Amino acid sequence: MSLKPRKPSQPAMHEQEEDYPVLKIHKRRWRLALTAIYCTRAFASVSRKVLENKGTLLRSLSYVAIDVQPPSGNYDKNLSFHDIDQENLSHMVREKNLQSLKQFGGVEHLALILETDVKSGIGGGDSDVTNRKIIFGGNSYPKPAAKGFLSFVFDAFKDTNILTFLACAVLSLGFGIKRHGWEDGWFDGGSTIISIFVVVVVSAVSNFKQSRQIEKLSNESSDIRVEVVRDGRRPAVSIFEIVVGDVVCLKVGDQIPADGLFLEGHSVKVDESSMTGESDHVEIGSGNPFLLSGTKVTDGFGSMLVTSVGMNTSWGEMMSSISRDLDEETPLQVQARLNKLTSDIGKVGQLVVALVLWVLMIRYFTGNTTNEKGEREDNGSNTKLDDMINAVVALEVNIVAVAIPEGLPLAVTLTLAYSMKRMMKDNAMVRKLSACETMGSATIICTDKTGTLTLNEMKVTELWLGKETMREDSSSEMAPTVLHLLQEAVGLNTSGSVYKPSTVSVPEISRSPTEKAILSWAVFSLGMDIDEVKQKCTTIQVEAFNSEKKRSGVLIRKNGEEATQSHWKGAAEMILAMCSSYYDRDGNVRELDVEERATIEKIIQNMAAKSLRCIAFAHKKLENKEVHKKLEETGLTLLGLVGLKDPCRPGVRAAVDSCTAAGVTIKMITGDNVHTARAIAVECGILNPDEDVDSEAVVEGIEFRNYSPEERSEKVEKIRVMARSSPFDKLLMIQCLKQKGNVVAVTGDGAKDAPALKEADIGLSMGIQGTAAAKESSDIVILDDNFTSVVTVLRCGRLVYNNIQKFIQFQLTVNVAALVINFVASVSPGKVPLTAVQLLWVNLIMDTLGALALATDQPTNELMEKPPVGRTEPLITKVMWRNIIAHALYQVAILLVLQFKGRSIFGVNETVKNTIIFNTFVLCQVFNEFNARKLEKKNIFEGLHKNKLFIEIIVITIVLQLVIVEFLKKFANTERLNWGQWGACIGIAALSWPIDWLVKCIPISMD
Repeated sequence: MSLKPRKPSQPAMHEQEEDYPVLKIHKRRWRLALTAIYCTRAFASVSRKVLENKGTLLRSLSYVAIDVQPPSGNYDKNLSFHDIDQENLSHMVREKNLQSLKQFGGVEHLALILETDVKSGIGGGDSDVTNRKIIFGGNSYPKPAAKGFLSFVFDAFKDTNILTFLACAVLSLGFGIKRHGWEDGWFDGGSTIISIFVVVVVSAVSNFKQSRQIEKLSNESSDIRVEVVRDGRRPAVSIFEIVVGDVVCLKVGDQIPADGLFLEGHSVKVDESSMTGESDHVEIGSGNPFLLSGTKVTDGFGSMLVTSVGMNTSWGEMMSSISRDLDEETPLQVQARLNKLTSDIGKVGQLVVALVLWVLMIRYFTGNTTNEKGEREDNGSNTKLDDMINAVVALEVNIVAVAIPEGLPLAVTLTLAYSMKRMMKDNAMVRKLSACETMGSATIICTDKTGTLTLNEMKVTELWLGKETMREDSSSEMAPTVLHLLQEAVGLNTSGSVYKPSTVSVPEISRSPTEKAILSWAVFSLGMDIDEVKQKCTTIQVEAFNSEKKRSGVLIRKNGEEATQSHWKGAAEMILAMCSSYYDRDGNVRELDVEERATIEKIIQNMAAKSLRCIAFAHKKLENKEVHKKLEETGLTLLGLVGLKDPCRPGVRAAVDSCTAAGVTIKMITGDNVHTARAIAVECGILNPDEDVDSEAVVEGIEFRNYSPEERSEKVEKIRVMARSSPFDKLLMIQCLKQKGNVVAVTGDGAKDAPALKEADIGLSMGIQGTAAAKESSDIVILDDNFTSVVTVLRCGRLVYNNIQKFIQFQLTVNVAALVINFVASVSPGKVPLTAVQLLWVNLIMDTLGALALATDQPTNELMEKPPVGRTEPLITKVMWRNIIAHALYQVAILLVLQFKGRSIFGVNETVKNTIIFNTFVLCQVFNEFNARKLEKKNIFEGLHKNKLFIEIIVITIVLQLVIVEFLKKFANTERLNWGQWGACIGIAALSWPIDWLVKCIPISMD
């Protein structure tokens, strides 16, 4: 019953009575009295008739209270989609203002204003979405401008070595002009300055390109897929495509993509710590329907109405002011070791500089130096200060140029960036640069089962009612009672949805693979109409699926009934433990005694042994009229068991075998029961067929949890399968493995996997089934959820480490050879054969071109034939030292012979001799790049045709060397060489190939 309220403009009735004439008042009183007398007589007559017929006199209520409410919020019913103020919407959600929400008429009326159907969402057509973006904006925010090219140039000039070179070059330029005048004096210093600028620009270009690549991958990692309701369907769209008015489906682990209002759902809790700093989870419901962008769902499921997107959300405002630093160091192994290596080599270089300076000062002041013609110069006290300083500055540039391996950080950056790009092609998106290198050192991979080792394409293949098996599509053979209860058990206790646009179309089923499989079975085999089932019942309480209890439940009341009913669904053995009876196929309820329970437990074990995931349904009806707020968990009646088959992914067994051969242990951590877990593990090759559930290799989560710390530490490395595990069990295992010195990689897809993903050395989240919380906590996202992609990441990680070692071997060979030749030449009579410009060119070959050539080698199978590199193993191995010492000794020996006997051997002057030395030295590095491709294998040309970039860099280096020697004579202080001299240089350099073959025949102990 409803009463029409007066209009606000009308005065109250008692205010009008004072103005009425007295006559009208009396007439009204008589009318009321007559009505009262008539009603009394009518009630008395009815009572008399009831008493005469000996009927029961129904008691009427003593009074009736009618609550006449004023219009809620005085909202404007004529407010349209185009008239709504976006600022008011944003402020309402941000400030959690219920009064403002009432002014819009509540959530449902606001949905009408936004032209949204709370059940089927917006229309979702291109024009509709575009129109909403025009009116309310898109779900993106402007990011701070990326660093420009000039910023990288400026950063390169901040390098201490570059500044040292530049200062020395400027001094050299000044002394040269003072000594020889402008026309001839600028060459040494000027050419050095030009060379420095070339090195800086090349380095800046390289870093700029890698920065753009990393930024692109960063943008891709932030592109989260969100499930929305549009035109009744549930497509997964990009978070950037969310618009105002969208109905977004939420589940545990989801990141809320925009500001909005709660529509419907159960037990929804949200972690708002990212926005408010409060660690307590906030319960969402009709009393608090406000959902903030960037927060995460920690419990329950439901749907929300989007009210603000992009910069109109508080998250958008916050993120637009944050500049993400994409420059990241690799913390575990390489960066720390490289920093130490660079520091050690730098100290050696500075020591050599100090020693040479001391020797030169003695020689200059004692008159023991010679000029280009071999004549004695700078005799004792006649030594000029500026000449001595000029010589010292030139020597400082020469030695620092070769003594400081500043190319190592660039090599790491290039290698990691190249690996990131390659991993992206192989369905692995790197979120943290350091993970590329760390993955190569992994000793243990802890993986989930569902969707990673298996296809995640579940299908009901077995059905049991009591102790009898039935065809999964045999609904006609079931008792109507059991059939009806199974339809309720599936249709009411689910977070999935079934959309059927017409009676002839195929239903579209959305949600997790397990839910989809069960819903598909109920729709197609049991003939369930989910909308009809839901319309006949009222949901009172929902307990969402819990990864620890492994079950979900719902408390409902059928329309027109007072009794309530509980429906439970979950892991078969968990549900069975809650039951005291069961239904048979004929609909009879039988007591579940010890013998019957053992029989059903055996059925569950047999299903699990066939790699089936066993799901049970149970039911309980409460006849009393009390309103129950909590679901009953005891005394249930078992409705039935279903077995879901999820086949192993093709290639998983080969991938597991590959990891085993590489010395990496695979451990499977799953929520399935121990028999299902063992069957899948045997199928994938993680377990041997002779290892049963009673062996040390298989354990349940609760058992592992209850071990003492000493037992856990002793047994953890023997365990290869952990069944019925919770996220806490996974975290506990990872912590235990790390304490034992292992480098652990772990896969995860749920929000509760986030602590384990963060704790592991490498967190691998799933791109398809993974929640936003899992992805944010991970280092690498496996885009296809496939274990073979995890192995690809492992191979690429080892490639990173291997390529860095190749470059270190190449660069240290150059460093040692150049440092020795400069030192010997400096302390002996005569001048250093390699000028600053020439050494800067060698530096360019080493740093940029060498790093680029060796960083882009393709991954090979031999990478998976070696054991993983541990945390404490040296970066420079014995094999590398063997190669470095051998090639450096050869280069030093050749260059010293040319330095002291080159003029007589070739019959040339000092300048040509120095050009031959320079040319031979550069060509030795070119040939040595081939040697560095393989640290141990003798065939250095294997796979060369696959790396076109390496060949291109070698060709470019040779062409540029030809130009420098033949055409830049004055700039580089060189002379043109004839064919014979070029042939001698190439021949001497090419000898490094057979020398490399012979050196690799020398056995090296790996102890």
